[in-house]
Amino acid sequence: MPLRNRVTPLGDLIADPARGTVYGNRGCLHDAGGRIRRRFATKRWISCRLEFKGWQRSALLQPGKFTELFFLDEATAFAAGHRPCALCRREDYNRFLELIDEPGADAADARLHEERLGPYRECAFGELPDGAFVLLNAEPWLVLGAELVQWSPAGYTTRSPRPGDERATVVTPPSLVEVLGSGWAGAAVPLLHRSALRAR
Repeated sequence: MPLRNRVTPLGDLIADPARGTVYGNRGCLHDAGGRIRRRFATKRWISCRLEFKGWQRSALLQPGKFTELFFLDEATAFAAGHRPCALCRREDYNRFLELIDEPGADAADARLHEERLGPYRECAFGELPDGAFVLLNAEPWLVLGAELVQWSPAGYTTRSPRPGDERATVVTPPSLVEVLGSGWAGAAVPLLHRSALRAR
């Protein structure tokens, strides 16, 4: 039975057997029985490599340890409000801090946490960079070129033309939209799952 540790672009935790390409955490969210009890336990929400220096994970969701989370790709992690890890993704982390003009993790995490807790903002579809997420019929869709591509735990599915001058409800926090607008392509993890690239 799959664990409830897959993260949607909306930041929700779901159980799904599909494997993601990015790993991360936001503190200990589970109880001693492995049941998810809270949405977050810290302002430090990070996204990591699936593999780093040959380190081996023991059983997931151990009592008192952080909750291991998995994301379809970095675009999904960004939409949920996670930033690159300073340990396993140091190069990406340093570039990220430069792009958002923050001096370190504490300042960056405080800023992102405020954005995560705030309401979704709106802007024109045409202003959004590739990799941002929007809501369409209450579901998360990826902005990709001239299209929107629907997210699912196993990959991207349905395609729809990107609307022109209409307003979009933007899921990805503002600071992370700015990072994507810089032409971001993290070196350590895939920005987009291969299914998004097939969908183009």
